[in-house]
Amino acid sequence: MDSPSQNTSLQRLQNVEKRVVRVLELAGGVMDELASPTGPRKDFINNHCLEFMQLIKDIQVTLRDEIKSACEYRPFEKCDYSSRIANEICCKKLEYVISQMDGMKQIVEDYHGPV
Repeated sequence: MDSPSQNTSLQRLQNVEKRVVRVLELAGGVMDELASPTGPRKDFINNHCLEFMQLIKDIQVTLRDEIKSACEYRPFEKCDYSSRIANEICCKKLEYVISQMDGMKQIVEDYHGPV
């Protein structure tokens, strides 16, 4: 089942899709108005162009936010990268501690003779 954030993201993208359809309708309406035999109505074209530009801005903002959130690091389900790296780091730390202890053992043996 999808998480609520995924549903919200999908809903936002569906709203963007509806806005794109509306933008195309507005553009078509302006084209029809410009092709009108009686000539274009200035107020009609102005209103459609203002709504067109506002929808374009809204679409850009929403898509930018969705792209930004999709690009943030999200580990995949069943991804073991983090645990593998943590294990490798632990192994390197253990190797270092063992080498230090071996060095200390060697110093003690050199000082006291074989134990």
